[in-house]
Amino acid sequence: MKIREKEGQILKPQPGRSDEKMTDRAVVLLLEPDEGRRNLLRFLCQDIGSVHVATTVDESTSLASLSIPDVLVVSQTQAIYSSLRAILSEKSSVLIVTEEKATLSQVLENWPSDLMIDLIPFPADEPSRERFRRILRRSIEYARLKRELEKLRSSPGPNEERIKAVYAEVKEIKNVINNNIVKEMEKRLSLQVRYLWFQRRKQKIEELIKKIHIADDVSSLLDTLADIKELIQASGITFYILDENETLGKFLKPLVWDDAFLSHAEFSRYIALLDAHDFAAQVVRQQEDINLASVPLDKRLAKRYVDHLKQPLHSLLGVPIRHEKEIIGVLEAYNKLHRGEVSRYGFSREDEQVLRGLSEHISLAMTKLNLIQYDALTGLLRPDPFFEKVLQKVSLQSKRRQEMASFALVMGDVDWFKHYNDRNGHEAGNRLLRELARVLKSSIREDDLICRYGGEEFLFFLTGIKSLEEACILTERIRKNVEEHYFENEEYQPRSNLTMSFGVTLLPRKEEFYASINKYELKKIAIEADMAMAEAKGKRWRAGKKLELEEKDLTKNKVCVYNRELAEAGGKGTLIKPYREEFFEEKRKHRRHYVSTLLLYAEDGTFKVTKTVNLSLGGARIYSESKLPLMKTIDLLLVLDNKATSFKGDIVYSLKASPESTLYYTGLKFKDMSTVGRRMLENYLASLPAREGIS
Repeated sequence: MKIREKEGQILKPQPGRSDEKMTDRAVVLLLEPDEGRRNLLRFLCQDIGSVHVATTVDESTSLASLSIPDVLVVSQTQAIYSSLRAILSEKSSVLIVTEEKATLSQVLENWPSDLMIDLIPFPADEPSRERFRRILRRSIEYARLKRELEKLRSSPGPNEERIKAVYAEVKEIKNVINNNIVKEMEKRLSLQVRYLWFQRRKQKIEELIKKIHIADDVSSLLDTLADIKELIQASGITFYILDENETLGKFLKPLVWDDAFLSHAEFSRYIALLDAHDFAAQVVRQQEDINLASVPLDKRLAKRYVDHLKQPLHSLLGVPIRHEKEIIGVLEAYNKLHRGEVSRYGFSREDEQVLRGLSEHISLAMTKLNLIQYDALTGLLRPDPFFEKVLQKVSLQSKRRQEMASFALVMGDVDWFKHYNDRNGHEAGNRLLRELARVLKSSIREDDLICRYGGEEFLFFLTGIKSLEEACILTERIRKNVEEHYFENEEYQPRSNLTMSFGVTLLPRKEEFYASINKYELKKIAIEADMAMAEAKGKRWRAGKKLELEEKDLTKNKVCVYNRELAEAGGKGTLIKPYREEFFEEKRKHRRHYVSTLLLYAEDGTFKVTKTVNLSLGGARIYSESKLPLMKTIDLLLVLDNKATSFKGDIVYSLKASPESTLYYTGLKFKDMSTVGRRMLENYLASLPAREGIS
């Protein structure tokens, strides 16, 4: 008989021997403790051989003592060789019924290699039951051949040719079983790898969804995009929100473009108009996903993809972000990666399903955070929602017939922000703006409003203002809070501190203004605040344009006001003036210079090296490593133009630069300065205007 069985083929007995005769002699011992599984296995075995059933190892040993089984069918949980070895002979076959999740090493680790062992998962459905019958027949055939071979060897005058034929059949059956075990091992290994991969992926998705829902600000939500990109193995990811203005109508604005957070000034080059030939725009128009494995020749490959993506675009996956039935944004992933290389097959349907599912959770988080109204980087209001809220407040006051003109608009801008970005990098600039937004928000009153107007500019709406003087006092409080807060790397700024300049203007007092007030009118008033702020920064307006001037000896870090009453009266005087220039001198007799120079101070018997934050004839503000005792007089060495002069100073205050900082701001009041030392300091400070022209 030739054994040609492959998986799915039924073993055929040798011609001349009926399957019936073969199975009449076969004894099957079934060891299965579970009643339901035991009944099914007995049913499958009873047509093939004589079945003896045991529920425990002891029962199976008793049954085997009466008749050694040709085949032992045993559950994986009972398949321990040391317990069953007495039941088996060298002619017996073993069929182990395994669990799908079991590893082959777990099943076979305690069985000797010379026994004929086959494995099969529990036959739960009809195809697997038929397979079970085939394998059982093959195991019985193996046992029969082993017995026949034994008889041939022990009989007188053995037929050598018959022995060789039977031995070949035994060997072929053994090879088939071994091959099946190898295939089963490969199948199980593949299933296990995929199962583990699926479990890890499922865990990552669950963790990601949790991060999305616990995001308490816009920045935290957008930080999850890096995890999404890693999950679907993309080279880059973009997050758009649907926006609208009077000029462009509705358009898609990326808050994150190809992994990078965008500043206000950068949005224009990346936006997608809804009527354009553009992938993201099509997602909104057709309200469905886009999944493309190849895009180079696609007409929707807009210029912004070609010019501004970090890598050439090969594949793209885009899904809409919906709030109820309305699309409010788009998630877009670029270039599917496989083992670090761009895959030519693009994103899978599974990737698409994952991204679509995550977009639903992002939509819920966006609704919770009101992302449509708030700036992604700082969490402050965006300009359009800001003006809408201003209109609501003005309208509410008009209805209550309260006194008009009790509002002010204030424009604020970070001094030397470009210098900060150029030195510390774009990401550091973003962190600074986030921290600054928190300081500004904590500096205004509950009824006031603030928005990020663009880049490093912020616009405030102050309520309950009775006069320009009162608006300036409130603005001065904001300015001072920024000046006194410690920001990372501020010591490298031109004045060794991070500061802001502000412009203030009042809303008109006329009732007719409030009767027809709209966004356009408010934006015109914001320009007045912008003009005053430009003056505070040492710039000028001409013909509606802000002109940059050479900044010589500019204090910046101050408040300027726009005098509308003078403008409306047709006055020819200066419309913009600094707010009470004498304010900067009222708490100190000497002008303060933002200059950083070496200073040594005595502490615990040794001199410690630091540098000044600002300096005047009367004293200095310095960084100290620890909080210094108030009103204590300490020895000082001030280094001016590589020359050191010694004197003493009283500690006026010593405050922590910020909750996170390890440094302290310490104020010193100079005393007991020699005539020579004072002259050196006077000459040094007098020379600063020529040194401080910083563009």
